[in-house]
Amino acid sequence: MTAPDTAFTRARRWAHAHWLAADGVLAAALLAAMVFTSLTGHGGPNGPTFGTRTPSVLTVVFMVAAATALVFRRRAPRSVLLCTGGLTLGQLFAGHPAAPVLMTTVVALYTVASRTDRPTTWRVGFATMAVLSAVALGFGPGPWYAQENLGVFAWTGMASAAGDAVRSRRAFIGAIRERAERAERTREEEARRRVAEERLRIARDLHDVVAHHIALVNVQAGVASHVMDRRPDQAKEALAQVRAASRSALGELRATVGLLRQSGDPAAPTEPAPGLAHLDALLDTFRNAGLPVEFVRNGEAHRTALPAAVDLAAYRIIQEALTNVRKHAGPAAKAEVSVVRIGSTVEITVLDGGGSTADGTAAPDSGGHGLIGMRERVTALGGTLTAAPRYGGGFRTQAILPVRDLPGESGPGDSGGTENR
Repeated sequence: MTAPDTAFTRARRWAHAHWLAADGVLAAALLAAMVFTSLTGHGGPNGPTFGTRTPSVLTVVFMVAAATALVFRRRAPRSVLLCTGGLTLGQLFAGHPAAPVLMTTVVALYTVASRTDRPTTWRVGFATMAVLSAVALGFGPGPWYAQENLGVFAWTGMASAAGDAVRSRRAFIGAIRERAERAERTREEEARRRVAEERLRIARDLHDVVAHHIALVNVQAGVASHVMDRRPDQAKEALAQVRAASRSALGELRATVGLLRQSGDPAAPTEPAPGLAHLDALLDTFRNAGLPVEFVRNGEAHRTALPAAVDLAAYRIIQEALTNVRKHAGPAAKAEVSVVRIGSTVEITVLDGGGSTADGTAAPDSGGHGLIGMRERVTALGGTLTAAPRYGGGFRTQAILPVRDLPGESGPGDSGGTENR
């Protein structure tokens, strides 16, 4: 939120941009005020009278020199304070009762106070006030309690206080502006981080969907091509599986891409995200593709619902692991899937019993993003993933995901029975 563009605001911007000219105008105004003060008498019965006094040549020289020094108050504030303070002392030593050069010393002291720290402000201010007041009391033409002497003390003290107040206000406004800018940068960084996380999540989902279904389509298309002439019935069944897998892939792709729609776009699909409740249908697609799959789940994992993020991650891990088995394991391989709830964690394990590599071990998803995607999903949930060849052949993928206890769940010791399929 910006301040309104008023005449005062424009004048301040001009003064900051052309500070030398602005200080020249201020010095000229102070010189005029000092000349007017030196021509005015203060002791008349009817108040101040103009033209009753005539300043000496030395006084005029002091006033012109002090006003000229004041032009450079922002470039060298301490040097200007020393110069104007010395000229004021010279006028006080000369016994001038009004000491008009004090005006420039007050402005110079204010400048120093507004541009330095508080301890320096009060040290310099106290020293200036003490020296000028002592000289005024000792060398002034009137008594020590004269108004002019008290004025020296008051004006120098107020200059220090005003400069310190202005400096504190500038620091306060600067801190507020810095916090606002930092908050804005933080919001932008948070928005970019969330966009990156969402992009990565969608990329993982797309990879899981495409890798799984395209692998099944590839297998069934190969079967259909192999038995087309000799066993047309089996070829028709394989083509039906290709059609079902492609239709399922299109549905999941449509649901995932629907997340990218804007608020004004047509309504995105509202199908629920896949989870362990849909695991039977997933396993059936692999069984229909010729991969025997055994499934084991303990009773607690069957009874209690998992959080949505854990449920989706478990489904995708099983999907990707079985896809790797189908792509890389030998034709006689079979898979075992287990989902076990142990206390505050759920353990997903996928095993295959044979491989197509030279040493008899199944190759992981080398060169692809399957294992990377699984590891990213597990890490995002604070779990651990282990994927390595098994002793004697095959491959083992195991993910342990933390689960917060839900209301009504039994304790960790209740493992329940197991369910085999």
